[in-house]
Order: sequence, then structure tokens, then C-alpha cells
Amino acid sequence: MKVGGNLSEKGRYDYMLVRKAVDHGDQKAFAELMDRYRDSIYFMLLKMVNNKDDAEDLTIEAFGKAFNRLGQYMPNYAFSTWLFKIASNNCIDFIRKKKKKTLSIDNKFESDDGDTLTIDLKSQMLDPEEKIIKKQKIMLMHEVVSKLKPRYRELIELRYFKEYSYEEIADHLQIPLGTVKAQLFRAREFLYNIMKNSKGNI
Repeated sequence: MKVGGNLSEKGRYDYMLVRKAVDHGDQKAFAELMDRYRDSIYFMLLKMVNNKDDAEDLTIEAFGKAFNRLGQYMPNYAFSTWLFKIASNNCIDFIRKKKKKTLSIDNKFESDDGDTLTIDLKSQMLDPEEKIIKKQKIMLMHEVVSKLKPRYRELIELRYFKEYSYEEIADHLQIPLGTVKAQLFRAREFLYNIMKNSKGNI
């Protein structure tokens, strides 16, 4: 397929990264796409919600949704246009839900330890093959996690790589337990989409 002549050089480079990510499950391509647009998406969302924590959560969510649908992107228009549309639509949904429901995402967590909504990377007993796959997936995730803002990176590393409990993370970072749960819920969705994109390439 000829990449649309209407795309700028930047747009053509983005499309090359998209193809690498979709066709080969290239984690560096996912990470580079996120690195190129993370800050601009964040500042756009910050203007919409006027709250730094919400803007950071929504940034992670936007990339999670975009990466999940990456195979649907067509180069009729710039990747950045497509990504900003996903991010803004997701943010509008968030604002609508927040108006309807004054409680935040915390109320989705019913148990104190948040087990109902975690990625169970530990899962049950794993056979040797599953252990290898789990290890490979964690290595793949490191590439994208390394591009996150430091606060998110630390939360994800503590929970999924060091296997801290929610209470241990709250104590370690000295932030409220509800904040830990809410932010990790969004990060969980993002990581799930990354792993799903990698599934066929391990």
C-alpha cells in the first residue's frame, strides 16, 4: 500500500512506526509512538479536565485504547489526528461520567486490596512454558513502561514487577490508598493492551 501522499514527512514516519507495531509487534515502535505524542496529548487533556492527576490517567488510557485499535488506523490522515481524536473522545466520555457520578473510579474497587481489578501476573500455578511466556511478556512491557512519566513508572514497577500490595505502595509512596487503586486501574488497562498486542509475537 502506498502511504498517502497527503501525509507530511512526520506523518509518514508515524505510519512506518504503526506498521512495525502492528505487523511485527515491535515494542520499540509502540514506545516511540508514545514518546512522540505523550506530552502533547497530556497538555491537551489537561486543558479539558483542568486536573493533573486526571490528565495523566487519561493520557495512559488514550494510548491503551489507541494501541488496542492500531490495526484500524489508515493513512488517509495523520496518525496524530487519529490519536488526538481517540484521546479527546475518551476524555469527553470521562467528563460526562464524572458529572453523572461524583465518586471517582475508586468505587469500582470493592475489596480493600483491590484484587478484583488487578492484572494477575502472579496468577495460579504456572507450568514451565507459562513461566517463560510470563517472563517474556514482562520484559516486553519494560520497554513501554520506561517511557511513562516517573510517577506512573514507579507505581507500575512496584505493583507488577516487585509485586507490592496496594497498602505497601501507598505506604512506600506516601499517597492515599484510593489514589493508588485508581491510577493502577487505568495502568492495568494500558498494560493489558500492550500485552494483547504482543500475544502473537512471543
